[in-house]
Amino acid sequence: MDQELSKSAKKREALRLQQIGSALTKLNTDQLAAMPIDTRLMDAIALYHRIKSNEAKRRQLQYIGRLMRDSNVTAIEDEIDRLSGESAAARYQFHRLERWRERLLAEPDALTEYLVEYPTTDRQHLKHLIHRTNDAKDATQQRKLARELFRLLRGTVGDVD
Repeated sequence: MDQELSKSAKKREALRLQQIGSALTKLNTDQLAAMPIDTRLMDAIALYHRIKSNEAKRRQLQYIGRLMRDSNVTAIEDEIDRLSGESAAARYQFHRLERWRERLLAEPDALTEYLVEYPTTDRQHLKHLIHRTNDAKDATQQRKLARELFRLLRGTVGDVD
């Protein structure tokens, strides 16, 4: 026997769906394309971006929230969490990349292991960055180059996984 939701529960759910819809409006087109959403919702988000009036934007967000009722909200939330780095998988991936960066900078043999695991990596660019990071003159330059190395690793690992 299904119980009817209270009016307050329905309002909370509608507000939650609007907030998820609002998060969708903040994504770029590539991120939106990866979302499990239908064309009506995609069109509503595109229209939201073209609207200038704050009140019209508010009403459009309500409409997006209403369209969200027909969507797989759990899958959308999981994808938003993954993109924002809040999912467990995103945290795992981040820490794994940090460990690779530290190994590549400290252990000479780690480069060979990394290239075996990720053969699409730009070998020359990776070797050059490791060398420049290890030879950096000051801590500021070393941190900058280490971040650049991390971005390279993230781009390579993101292509494979």
